[in-house]
Amino acid sequence: MTSTKKSDKATAPVIVWFRNDLRVADNRALDAAAESGRPVVPLFVLEDAEDAIPLGGAQRWWLHHSLAALSKSLEELGAPLILRRGDPLAILKEIADETGADTVFWNRRYTPTLTKRDAEIKSDLRAAGWTVESHEGPLLHEPTRLKTGSGGPYRVYTPFWRAFSETPPPRPPLDAPDSLIAHDGDTASDELVDWSLLPTKPDWSGGIADEWTPGEDGAAERLERFLDEAIDGYGDARDCPDGETTSKLSPHLAFGEITPFQIWEATEERRGDAPSSDMTKFRKELVWREFSWHLLVNFPDLPTANFNEDFDAFPWREPGEDLTAWQKGRTGYPIVDAGMRQLWQTGWMHNRVRMIVASFLIKHLLIDWRHGESWFRDTLVDADPASNAASWQWVAGSGADAAPYFRIFNPILQGEKFDPDGAYVRHFVPELEALPDKYLHKPWDAPESVLSKAGVKLGDTYPRPLVEHAGARERAMVAYKDMKGKAA
Repeated sequence: MTSTKKSDKATAPVIVWFRNDLRVADNRALDAAAESGRPVVPLFVLEDAEDAIPLGGAQRWWLHHSLAALSKSLEELGAPLILRRGDPLAILKEIADETGADTVFWNRRYTPTLTKRDAEIKSDLRAAGWTVESHEGPLLHEPTRLKTGSGGPYRVYTPFWRAFSETPPPRPPLDAPDSLIAHDGDTASDELVDWSLLPTKPDWSGGIADEWTPGEDGAAERLERFLDEAIDGYGDARDCPDGETTSKLSPHLAFGEITPFQIWEATEERRGDAPSSDMTKFRKELVWREFSWHLLVNFPDLPTANFNEDFDAFPWREPGEDLTAWQKGRTGYPIVDAGMRQLWQTGWMHNRVRMIVASFLIKHLLIDWRHGESWFRDTLVDADPASNAASWQWVAGSGADAAPYFRIFNPILQGEKFDPDGAYVRHFVPELEALPDKYLHKPWDAPESVLSKAGVKLGDTYPRPLVEHAGARERAMVAYKDMKGKAA
């Protein structure tokens, strides 16, 4: 392709490199480019670098639709989105050759390997005479800003929340630009369909497509619906997996289709519409995400290494068929199986059930938490490298501010408490639909006559439990004591 001669600095195009910020409103890099008065070249790079975090199948599906939505929004603003695949530094230089650009704006990202790469790209471009501006990323605070009294990072959530609460309130979100000036030239773009992000053989995305609307508009609609219908009573209802009891904003946050500033502002505007305790509880969940990133940035090995090194001596079992049964929702414990099937069908799982299934894998089956973290990363539409790792280590007892290892969820009692009428289990485990509530969360206790009437044949239409709860709990505690003995 013929190179474009470098333009005058005042009129040369500005590249806006989109990453995990697939929106036009409250986008600091895009806003700065629009305010410059110069032509804007929006760019998204599907990165092939070895240290790029591979997207799971569910997030590849989401990325396709999110990019399609972003492309439409940018087209309406006047500057089409350019898609390229490969090494971002090489592609930025190619775009510069094609457009005459010598300036790039981006919003920061905080995954340690990506932060390191961005610093290298910035250094290389500045050495070549470029202007490079990085703007705040998808968090309410810079992850290294909050420090304990001794000057170190926080390891416990409650004091982190207190410290966060004592800082100035989050800034108001920015409106989307009214318009953008397009680069006057023809810049080649990949076709989104050629990236093959969507599943084809087989196409398993039907359930996910029914549940979600990726993109900035979908995020705004989800937030509006939550504040209209679910924030009142959120503090109690959020633990019940049946129904719309949580915001379900997590995948939109993961792709940067909405910012925590926009969410915070929306809750501020609605503070009189719901009890303050509900609003505070919701905000604390938002700040738990901040705490997870605070941990990941300060402890980069969080997704792969035990935060508490004592757990390096834990006697994990080989995963084998038990891991497969867990992944498929065939453990024989209805609340666990409902959660795992919800995950597979919709790409998402209710947070209470995430804790139940994680505890079951780690403590009932004695399978290393990293196998669960990896499976969630591949199947969740909201897979977030910080929250996913921090939450798995929290359940395992190996993480920062972790639940004690001996907190072992009883999947029977958890089901009876949080799904008392069985609506959640019946929806995702339909083979148990006709069982009476009394036996729904423990079908093995049902008399044969009750099972027969409900069309349930244990070991055939529905599996028998992989393990017996009391025995599994005892085995887990023995393993924990064995680990403590080795670590002493």
